[in-house]
Amino acid sequence: MVQMPALNTPQFGWVKSRLPRRAQPVPPIYQPEVAARAIYYAAHHPGKREYYAAWSVVEAVVGNKIAPSILDHYLARNGYDSQQHDGAEDPNRPNNLWKPVPGDHGAHGCFDNRAREESAELWAETNWAWLAAAVGAIAAAYGTIKLTDRPARQQHRKAA
Repeated sequence: MVQMPALNTPQFGWVKSRLPRRAQPVPPIYQPEVAARAIYYAAHHPGKREYYAAWSVVEAVVGNKIAPSILDHYLARNGYDSQQHDGAEDPNRPNNLWKPVPGDHGAHGCFDNRAREESAELWAETNWAWLAAAVGAIAAAYGTIKLTDRPARQQHRKAA
């Protein structure tokens, strides 16, 4: 399963909304291509049960497992406003509640200027072997420096 972040899709332009301001995905917002890369990777690497497509997803999933009531209280205070952005909603705009909105709406919504095109979390999920090798190399280099530096310091102390 791929756990998705808020995505910049066209649904926020045609969904029936009774919110006082225009609807938006709860930030941080990611481009649909981030979701596509996560789904493609998960389909070709079925070894894990879950993949997290963004750090905001990790925070939500782990936070809900550790302290669900705290997360519920936070969302009760902030969730309503975070689903809206500047500008009054037009109650007469076309919506897809009773029938599809005509036309091809593409994959991107109206939040291109605010949406992230990359996810560091997804990069880490898809490049974990390289990341582990880099951490191991850094740890080995640090250990080597500490071990080779120790005799020099011990000789310096004896001389003093």
